[in-house]
Amino acid sequence: MTTTLTERYITATVSSLPTAAQDDVRAELTASIDDAVEARIEQGEDAEAAERAVLTDLGDPGILAAGFADRPLQLIGPKYYLTWWRLLKLLLIIVPICTFGGVALAQSIAGAGIGELIGTAIGATIGAIVHVGFWVTLVFAILERTGASTGVDWSLDQLPEVPTRRARRTELVAILVTSGLLIGAVLWDQFVGFARVDGAPVPVLNPALWPLSLVAISVLLAAQVVIAIGIAARGRWTTGAAIASTVVAVIIMSLGLTLLGRDLLVNPEFVSAVLTANAVEADTLRILAIITGFGFVAFPSWAIADAWINLAKEARR
Repeated sequence: MTTTLTERYITATVSSLPTAAQDDVRAELTASIDDAVEARIEQGEDAEAAERAVLTDLGDPGILAAGFADRPLQLIGPKYYLTWWRLLKLLLIIVPICTFGGVALAQSIAGAGIGELIGTAIGATIGAIVHVGFWVTLVFAILERTGASTGVDWSLDQLPEVPTRRARRTELVAILVTSGLLIGAVLWDQFVGFARVDGAPVPVLNPALWPLSLVAISVLLAAQVVIAIGIAARGRWTTGAAIASTVVAVIIMSLGLTLLGRDLLVNPEFVSAVLTANAVEADTLRILAIITGFGFVAFPSWAIADAWINLAKEARR
């Protein structure tokens, strides 16, 4: 028993299927619908109501057709979803940061004003985000439909290590070594000197900063060591440690940028006797100053981000 409504439903279903499969699917659907309608009629339902109920239970013809054709209706299915999401998150962290920093650095070197610098960098960053999202998703949508392998197969070796006090101690040792080297470099520069002119040491850092500013920098580095010791002792990051690390990083960033912006960071004698005397041009010195400024922003910013990311990871455990 095939009615007009049933014919409309079957036609809507098979219309999106390959021509070679349409006749077989039409025959299968017709028989299946007829059997289901007759079963309902035998239970006392009206023929028209039974037909509507059966077709309603079958659902959207497009979804039914996709099942016959074994065609995915999602853009990215479960087989590829986690790989897509992990790659997308990673790229959306790395690419925008690199784009903004690279464009801002290039604009600074070109002598652009602060408004043009920020506007150009933000525009390029937004464009990078859009391109990353579009192209990564497009690639995985194609993989979903072709069934190709991503080349990334999960194994037990990918299981993350459980954080331990030993791991925290390793981080502490790294911070101790780094801070020690930086403090040692500051002291060596002041008392021994990395550069010499006519046999006399010429400090790279401005001697006028000694002892107040340079001692302050050493104290800030030592504060980072104290924070790391506290984290290692507790075996985990805390909100207090993240806040303290952020405060120290912001102070280091602010102090460095202030000294650099006021031409107080580098020893003028070092610039004239070592750099200018060796044909280092003013434009090159300006570029070096800009790169140094970006370093004063990048490294503390990374320390801040690392602190809060670690805290967020601790909260999820």
